[in-house]
Amino acid sequence: MLDYLNGKVAELTPTYVVIDCQGVGYEVNINLLDYSELKDAESSKLFIHESIREDAHLLYGFLTKSGRDMFRLLIGVSGVGPNTARLIMSSLGVPDLQRVITEGDERSLKAVKGVGARTAQRIIVDLKDKIKADAEAFITSKPSTENFNDSLAALVMLGFSAQQSQKVLHKLFEVNSLLSTENAIKQALTML
Repeated sequence: MLDYLNGKVAELTPTYVVIDCQGVGYEVNINLLDYSELKDAESSKLFIHESIREDAHLLYGFLTKSGRDMFRLLIGVSGVGPNTARLIMSSLGVPDLQRVITEGDERSLKAVKGVGARTAQRIIVDLKDKIKADAEAFITSKPSTENFNDSLAALVMLGFSAQQSQKVLHKLFEVNSLLSTENAIKQALTML
């Protein structure tokens, strides 16, 4: 099984990229958000999800492991295939998609072409707990400063939930990325 491909970008379209790995070209399906980042790249490393069917052997590539993990979660939902998952990920980045699912924002999911009310509800119901339980993936989508992590640890030790604390700290660090740990904790306590 392939974990990643690292090579030259031989061909690029909005739906797929051909990665040349030492003379072998691999056609890899991508989403639009990754396409925009690959436009100016001469080479790239893509994390791969393989789909082996009777009639096809397909590769799906992502610039980050968290992107691949989210794709795998989406295709695990009944009624969501690889193409629908790519459409969802083309419309919403991983951090936004995590937020939409954890907040139960059905409207944002229904705005994606091909996603109806039932599918949106199923995605939220099936993935809400999985994403909440995966605190590390949630933290990696947020600012990864030492002060942020120290503030989060302190708030959790004070008895606040990690999920709620992360949301509040993300808002604070978005406004001021150089916020000290002490000030972040003080401001977060007023918001929790």
